[in-house]
Amino acid sequence: MKAFAKEFKEFISRGNVMDMAVGVIMGGAFTAIVNSLVNDILMPLISLLTGGLDFSALCIVLGEGEGAATLNYGAFISAIINFLLIALCIFIMIKSMNKLHFKKEEEEAAPTEKECPYCKSKIAIGATKCPHCTSDVE
Repeated sequence: MKAFAKEFKEFISRGNVMDMAVGVIMGGAFTAIVNSLVNDILMPLISLLTGGLDFSALCIVLGEGEGAATLNYGAFISAIINFLLIALCIFIMIKSMNKLHFKKEEEEAAPTEKECPYCKSKIAIGATKCPHCTSDVE
């Protein structure tokens, strides 16, 4: 039992597991923000454009009476809009991060070697004499 507990402790304290946990928590918070954006801002605007149509109230009644089941396709439309907005936000974030990552790589790629004008060998960028042909290099 001690070996199992030790193995579990090592697993849970790894960096990637903690990163995943933080990502799941942040994803939940982000989803709440997007749901509010869709339900409280976008859906009323769409409703205004469609002549006062309330998407969340759209449904098909399956049966008769007060307790009849309903097929709530308006909620489904809201869920699709939520998904598309979340996907758009993630796409923009990843695209921005990739841009920053590529800029860092380009900045770090400063030359460390140059070519000797006489023998065309690769020499250190700060060299004043070629180690291959012993010519003076500017």
